[in-house]
Amino acid sequence: MDQVGMGNAEHQGALTKGEVLPRPASSQSEGFKPGRSVLNSLLSGAFAGAVAKTAVAPLDRTKIIFQGKNKNSYKPSLTDLQMLIYRTYLKDGFFSLWRGNSATMVRVIPYAAIQFCAHEQYKRILGQYYGFQGKALPPVPRLLAGSLAGTTAAMITYPLDMVRARMAVTPKEMGKKTNTNGVMPYAGLSFFTYETLKKIHAEHTGRSHPFSYERLAFGACAGLIGQSASYPLDVVRRRMQTAGVTGHTYGSISGTMREIVTEEGVIRGLYKGLSMNWVKGPIAVGISFMTFDLMQILLRKLQQFRHSAR
Repeated sequence: MDQVGMGNAEHQGALTKGEVLPRPASSQSEGFKPGRSVLNSLLSGAFAGAVAKTAVAPLDRTKIIFQGKNKNSYKPSLTDLQMLIYRTYLKDGFFSLWRGNSATMVRVIPYAAIQFCAHEQYKRILGQYYGFQGKALPPVPRLLAGSLAGTTAAMITYPLDMVRARMAVTPKEMGKKTNTNGVMPYAGLSFFTYETLKKIHAEHTGRSHPFSYERLAFGACAGLIGQSASYPLDVVRRRMQTAGVTGHTYGSISGTMREIVTEEGVIRGLYKGLSMNWVKGPIAVGISFMTFDLMQILLRKLQQFRHSAR
């Protein structure tokens, strides 16, 4: 489908993240029930997460290696990333760069499905509570909806995240608190930025539904801001989760952060591998937001077609 066609389709049927599409009175009995909306959000979120994660799988695999190493054994840089990917390609072939991606999907698909679905529900609930049903939420509820969505998804899928990090589980499961602490600012800022950019876009262009490439750009900005702000907590989370493998013993979140800063410094410790995230993050988040929106459009149009054909 060409860009013009996609733009027209989006203008007619898109679900803008800051808005709730009005439903005709008869739609409740014709397939646009809340339960169907939840199912659509789950399916769209799952597909968006799978596509985005597959696109950046080689970079994400390398990022985990960077974060799991200390400064004495490994000094990450973009050059190291390029060399590692190139050596893997020469040694094992092109598709080896996606080795382990199917296992990652076990965590990513449910996480993305729950996060996007939860965000739609929190957005609806907060819209009703603050009297903004059918409109873009104000800044604070907009940030709160994203934070709650990320926290909900992180708590439900936490065991799968532990498996992915190959943690030797400790009795207290130390990574759990920092997992949700890191996700709250990341998800909150990502959703907040994405919706805010779409709101500004609508106000300046008069188009309430952005084109696909605009959604991709807004998502990329959201990913860049969200990941940059929450990156230190992500590093701490990974260190605590992989403690059983590396032989380190970490206590609290603040204690782990102090130890990292003392031994490795602020930049080399808490922001290790961030430059790679500035490459990977915007791509992944941009693709996920764009894919979710387009899947919502597609599913809604398919439902409309089915009911009009009856």
